[in-house]
Amino acid sequence: MAKRILIADDEPNIVVSLEFLMKRMGHVVKVASTGVDALNAVSEFKPDLILLDIMMPRMSGYDLCQSVRENPAWNGIKILMLSARGRGIDVSKGMALGADAYITKPFSTKELVAKVEQLLGE
Repeated sequence: MAKRILIADDEPNIVVSLEFLMKRMGHVVKVASTGVDALNAVSEFKPDLILLDIMMPRMSGYDLCQSVRENPAWNGIKILMLSARGRGIDVSKGMALGADAYITKPFSTKELVAKVEQLLGE
């Protein structure tokens, strides 16, 4: 069953790859290239899963994650952080703010697909 996936990332090459992969998995995809645009998209698009970059303009992925988790209406949204920042402190911060999972870039397609399927219960 198709799920709604929001890709929140400002790196065009990553966005193209993620969008292609999520659509190939049969999902409906929306893209936001800033944290503010992503927050607006959460409200309008109502995603099942957010693929969230940490380093974005106008609002960090950390701040976006926290904003999503502070809204009870969005409690069911899964958040998968994707970041080149893979130090333990970065992962811990993301998880403490409410991310459901964290993958360090670069990541394998197999790893991403497995994590998305796990988060979406597929």
